[in-house]
Amino acid sequence: MKKAAAAVPAVEFEDEFVVGLKRIFEEMIVFNQVLGLKIQSIRADGVRGRIDMRRELIGHYSLNRIHGGVISAGLDAMGGLAVMAAIGARHMDEDPQQRLNRFGKLGTIDLRIDYLRPGISDHFELRADVLRLGSRVATTRMEFLGADGKLLSTGSGAYIVS
Repeated sequence: MKKAAAAVPAVEFEDEFVVGLKRIFEEMIVFNQVLGLKIQSIRADGVRGRIDMRRELIGHYSLNRIHGGVISAGLDAMGGLAVMAAIGARHMDEDPQQRLNRFGKLGTIDLRIDYLRPGISDHFELRADVLRLGSRVATTRMEFLGADGKLLSTGSGAYIVS
């Protein structure tokens, strides 16, 4: 994903913060478990995740294609995670738990998904970056790729942060 001008400062997160965000997104948001969403990396400038294809995610039975709702929900989750990472980077003066508590105020207010190619792969990579983190709204862009690195879907989202 090409980077826009730095939307968030380059910082190194504490293990406690990274583990806490992974716990929220992989365990506490139960729907992400249904999706099989696993977080691969959390950085202030972007997040990466993975969904392994399995029978329960099929949207077109004869083509073994992933359901568009899985793509949409996965990209929305990753956009939210990117915003949390950006908020965490903005508030490095707070302890990790204080930053994790800011998650309760986050919510999606707009989401657009463009389906570019059929979602056929044994696993998928999801990427999300924050374009702008304002005091009330954050704007993100997301990508959904096949195992071969081919771009299958893109997304953009707006999230309320306060």
